[in-house]
Amino acid sequence: MAQDPPAQDFMNYEAMAQQALRGVVRAALLRAGGPGGLPGAHHFYLTFKTGVRGVEGPEELLSRYPDEMTIVLQNQFWDLEVGDQSFGVTLKFGGRPQSLVVPYAALTRFYDPSVQFLLQFECDTPSDTAIAEVGRVAEPPSEPRADGTPNVVSLDHFRKK
Repeated sequence: MAQDPPAQDFMNYEAMAQQALRGVVRAALLRAGGPGGLPGAHHFYLTFKTGVRGVEGPEELLSRYPDEMTIVLQNQFWDLEVGDQSFGVTLKFGGRPQSLVVPYAALTRFYDPSVQFLLQFECDTPSDTAIAEVGRVAEPPSEPRADGTPNVVSLDHFRKK
């Protein structure tokens, strides 16, 4: 008996899952920006694609990281503004305060080493396309992964046992 090929995903579950997980990042940033700041030993490493439309920051800073950049929110960050589509923050680079705006769609990684919590994201949004609107899910790439396996986000490897 021949196995039927998998049905086409008209629901776009992968994109919905990515959007929901980016919502976890947004919720964490909201807590970090609230009264009292980051609780306990929590701190965040946020990695993002610098070429995605909507990423804003000083040109001399972004040009040093033409593909990807990681920022750390720990002890010294200011003006954390958490929006529906992006967040903004001021950090010191070379001793000078610099402001950045990062759309959630540009994120490729969120890591809180204090509790070994990691989220990794697919970032298929090139710099010349618009970021998905609130409530809209970006279209997935039309081609499947090269090895034919589904895109699955698993946190099991990073959970404490």
